[in-house]
Amino acid sequence: MLKNTVRRATVADIPRINDLLRQVLEVHHSGRPDLFRGGAKKYTDEQLEIIVNDDTRPIFVAEDTNGRVVGYAFCIFVCHENDNILTDVKTLYIDDLCVDETCRGQHVGRTLYDHTVAFARESGCYNLTLNVWSCNPSALRFYEKLGLVPQKIGMEKIL
Repeated sequence: MLKNTVRRATVADIPRINDLLRQVLEVHHSGRPDLFRGGAKKYTDEQLEIIVNDDTRPIFVAEDTNGRVVGYAFCIFVCHENDNILTDVKTLYIDDLCVDETCRGQHVGRTLYDHTVAFARESGCYNLTLNVWSCNPSALRFYEKLGLVPQKIGMEKIL
């Protein structure tokens, strides 16, 4: 197993991030074509550039030993200050985590996750949260293996 390094994403990473975003979209489109468009793009390059430079929405990328980006974690800081019912805890929400399909099983996801947990701790977060689609059972198993437990469950009835 090769050692992967994790760092903050830069604008130069956007083309590779786009490749990985397409992989995630295809997983979701295959599982829920009624909700996810195939061949679509989640963000424009301009939107990605804004996010890459936003400290409240850090993106981490994992590189292989050749410097190739093989995964990412899009994160968002969330805090419900002065909410009527929620406490003022600071949360790091993982909005999206992807490992290149050719690199799965090489602990890239675990490396990204561990880095993100350490970053959340260093940032004074109370917890780390994420959502996983039920049409992606391998992702669900991955997160359960890392020790994550359900916080809430979204349900639907298709009409």
